Amino acid sequence: MKGNIEFVKENDGKEIERILHPLVREWFFSKFEDFSLTQLYGVKRINDRRNILVSAATGGTKTLTAFLSILNYLVTLSLKNELENKVYAVYCSPLKALSNDVAVNLISPLREISGLAEKKNLKMQEIRVGLRTGDTETKERVKMLKKVPHILVTTPETLAIVLTSRKFVEHLEKLEYLVVDEVHALTNKRGVYLSLTLERLSAMCLFEPVRIGLSATISPLEEIAKFLVGSERDCLIADVKLVKGIDISLNFPGENILEAESSESQKELYKILDGIVEKYRTTLIFTNTRNAAERVIHHLESRFRGKYQGLLGAHHSSMSKDKRFEIEERLRKGELKAVISSTSLELGIDIGSIDFVVLLKSPKSVARALQRIGRAGHKLHDNPKGMFIVLDRDDLVECGVLMKGMVEKKIDGADIPKNALDVLAQQIYGMAITKVWNVDEMLRIIRKSYCYESLTKEDFFSVVSYLAGDYALEHRHVYAKIWYDLEKGEIGKKGKLARVIYMTNLGTIPSESFIRVVVSSPEERKGLEIGKIDEGFLERMKRGDVFVLGGQKYQYLYSRGMKAYVKADISKNPTIPSWFSEMLPLSFDSAVEVGKFRKFVSERMKDKKDCVDFIKTYLYCDGNVALEIYEYFDEQRKFSKIPDCERLLVEKFKEEKEYLVFHSVYGRRVNDALSRAYGYAAARIRTRDVEVGISDNGFFIAGEKLDEKKIIDFVNSKNILEILKESIERSDILKRRFRHCAGRSLMILRNYKGREKSAGRQQVHSEFLYSSVKKISNEFCILREARREVMEDLMDIENAKKVLKLIDLNKIKVEVVRTPLVSPFGLGLVTQGRTDLIKMEDKAKFLKRMHELHLKIIEGKKDI
Repeated sequence: MKGNIEFVKENDGKEIERILHPLVREWFFSKFEDFSLTQLYGVKRINDRRNILVSAATGGTKTLTAFLSILNYLVTLSLKNELENKVYAVYCSPLKALSNDVAVNLISPLREISGLAEKKNLKMQEIRVGLRTGDTETKERVKMLKKVPHILVTTPETLAIVLTSRKFVEHLEKLEYLVVDEVHALTNKRGVYLSLTLERLSAMCLFEPVRIGLSATISPLEEIAKFLVGSERDCLIADVKLVKGIDISLNFPGENILEAESSESQKELYKILDGIVEKYRTTLIFTNTRNAAERVIHHLESRFRGKYQGLLGAHHSSMSKDKRFEIEERLRKGELKAVISSTSLELGIDIGSIDFVVLLKSPKSVARALQRIGRAGHKLHDNPKGMFIVLDRDDLVECGVLMKGMVEKKIDGADIPKNALDVLAQQIYGMAITKVWNVDEMLRIIRKSYCYESLTKEDFFSVVSYLAGDYALEHRHVYAKIWYDLEKGEIGKKGKLARVIYMTNLGTIPSESFIRVVVSSPEERKGLEIGKIDEGFLERMKRGDVFVLGGQKYQYLYSRGMKAYVKADISKNPTIPSWFSEMLPLSFDSAVEVGKFRKFVSERMKDKKDCVDFIKTYLYCDGNVALEIYEYFDEQRKFSKIPDCERLLVEKFKEEKEYLVFHSVYGRRVNDALSRAYGYAAARIRTRDVEVGISDNGFFIAGEKLDEKKIIDFVNSKNILEILKESIERSDILKRRFRHCAGRSLMILRNYKGREKSAGRQQVHSEFLYSSVKKISNEFCILREARREVMEDLMDIENAKKVLKLIDLNKIKVEVVRTPLVSPFGLGLVTQGRTDLIKMEDKAKFLKRMHELHLKIIEGKKDI
C-alpha cells in the first residue's frame, strides 16, 4: 500500500508552548525570543509522532526543530525517573564534522536544562548523548554498551555497522525517533545505502520509529519524502519558506565581458574581492575547483602583501581533515576575514556567522547556489547576501538564469539512483550476518525502501546467486559470502570472518587514486613517466582525446591498472581541459531554463532597448550585464542563428578537420550521452579519426568528411540505449566504474585480515575480474550495475531519450547551418581544451581577435 504525502502549514506558537515541559519552556525562552518559522512547522508534528520532512534554507534552525520535541520528551521522562537504558533517538548525518557539531549542540542545551533543574531542586536523571563514527575508539564503544546513549549521533556507514553488533542492537529495539540530517546530500548511492539501513533498523524495532528528515533547499519534495520514509509510510512535508529575500547580484571585472581575463581585468577582479573582504566581517568565496581556491588565496596575499597575514584560509577536499577542522574552528571564532572553498563548505557545517558569499563562476545548479549563498545569513532572520563574479559570456548567461531561479525559488530536481545492485549486494550480506532470513521476508523489507520498490525478483536473485558463489569466481579470489537454501527459502552468512569482512569493507565511496601517465609512442620516449592525473579525469577521457600535462600535449591511447598510456609529440588541438573532471555538470532543469531564456531573447532582438529592458527584468540583473548579454546574442544571431529550447542548431565549418557543433543546451550529462551516440554514428558510417568534445551547452564531432544528414538520422529515441550500450562496452569508463561497483558489492575487498589493498591493486584485480565475468555472462548483475551507473548516474540517458523523442515528434527542430568558422556560441566549446596551452592574458587577446573576426564576417568585409 502506498503511503500518503501531505504538505502542512505552520502551527500557532501557543500550541507549541503548551506541549513543552515548564523546565524546557523556561530554558528555551531564556535562549530565544520566540519560535522560528521552522519550529512552528515541525515541533508539534514530531511531538505527535508523525513522519516529517523539514525543508528550509541553510540557517533555518532545522536541527533544533528536530530535537526540541525529543529533548522535551526525554527531560519529562528523566524528571519522573523513568528513563530506560536504551537508545530513544538516532541522529544520522552524512558528515563526520556535522556529527561533532550536533554533539556539541545537544550536550550544551542538556547541560543548561540540567543546571536549571538543579537550581529548582528538581532531581533529573542524566540524559546521555553518544557520538559514534568511524573515528570512535574501542573503549568509547565498550562504554556505550554499559551506559547506553539515549541519543546516538552517527553516520550512515557507522549505523550499518551498529546493526551487525548483536549486543548493541538490543538497545535499539525500542527506538522511537530517527533523525536524518542533510537529506539533500544523500541523493546518491550513499543515500541509497542509508535507505536500506533504515529499513533494516525499522524491521528490528518493536514498533515503527518516527522518521524526521532535515534538508536544505531541494526538489521535488514529494520524492525526497518517499526516499526518507520508504514507499509504504505516510509523511508530512514542511516546506518552510523562510521570508529571506535574497540579496544577490551578478558582476564581471573590466570594461566588458570579453576582456574579463585580461591582466587589467584580473587586477580589477582582485580589487573587487579585496573591497568585499574589507567591507564585511567574514566573507566566503566559492570556486569550483581546488586549484582555483589556492590560486585566489595566492593572488590576494601577493597583491595585497601583509594586509591579510593569517586572515585568509583555504578549505577543500584535498586538505587533511585536521587542517579543514582548524579552518572551521577559526571561522567560528571570527579569526579569519575570508575563506576560499571549492565545494567542501556547501553543507551545513556550523562555521558561525558569514556576512557575504562570492560565487566565482557558475555553481551549475539553483539548489547548489542557494546552499552556497545560504551560508551568509546562517543566523535566523538574516537575508543572505552574495555576488556571482564571472569571467566569460556563457557563464554570464548561465549565472543570470541561475540568479533568476534563486530569486523565484525554482529549484532543480534531484535524481536518486534506483535498484542499485552493488549496494543491494552489500546490504544483503549485512542482513545475512545478523540472522538466518526467510528469502521472501528479506525481499519484502528491501522493497520497502523507495530506492528498491520496483526491484524485480530476477534482479534480487541474480545478486543472491552472485553472493552464494554460483559464478565460480574462486580463481579470481571471489568466494561465496552467503548460503542460500532453495528448498527452505532461507539465506544466511558463510564463513567465520563474515562480520569482520563486512565491517572493514562497508560503504559506498570508492577508493580514488592518481593515475601515472606513461609515454607509449614515439619509440625513443617509450616508458617515460611524465606526470600524474586524477582518476576522475581519466574517466572522462575517450581514446584519441588530446590533453595538456605540464604544458605539453598528449593523446590518450589506453589504460592498464593505474597507468594511462599516451602518444607524445602531438600536433592536434587538445579536446579536453585539465579542469574537466572537477567541474560540476549543469543540471538538466537549469540548462532547459537557459534554452527558454534564449528563445525569449531571440524573439525580442529587433528592438534593442526593449530587449535589454526585458533581460534586466527577466534575470533581475543590472543594465550593464543585460547589455553584454544582448550584444552576445546579437553577434550570434547575425553570424548564424540562435539555438534555443525548440531549435537544436548544428553548425558545420572546416578547420584542419570538419566540425559539427550541436548546440544542445541540456547540461553535460545529457550531452555526454548524445555526443557518444552521434560520435558512434559518425564512426559507423566510416568517418576517420572522429573527435568528440562536450560541455553544458553542446558538443562537437570533428572528423574527415562528415555526412551530417546520415549522422543526425542515425540516432533516435528508440535506438540510443543500444547505441550507448555498444559505445561504452569498449570504453575505459565502464572498466573503472566496474571496479567501483565490484568494491561496493564486496567482489573486491579493500581490507582483508588487516591488510589494505591500494586503489591501484584494486584496479588490476578488477580488470582480471572484468574479463572473467564477461566470459561467464555479459548480464552478470554487477556488470549490469556498472553499465547502469555510467548511463544513469554519470550520463543522463533518460533526459537524452526525452530530447530525442521531442526531435522525433518535431517539437524540437534540428537545423543545420554552414558557417565560415566557429560561431560566438560555439567558441567556448570548441576551444575549451586549448585553454590549457595559453595564458589568461593571451586567452583574452584570442577572444578579442575572434570577436573582431566574427564582426568582420557579419559586416561582409572579410572574404573567407
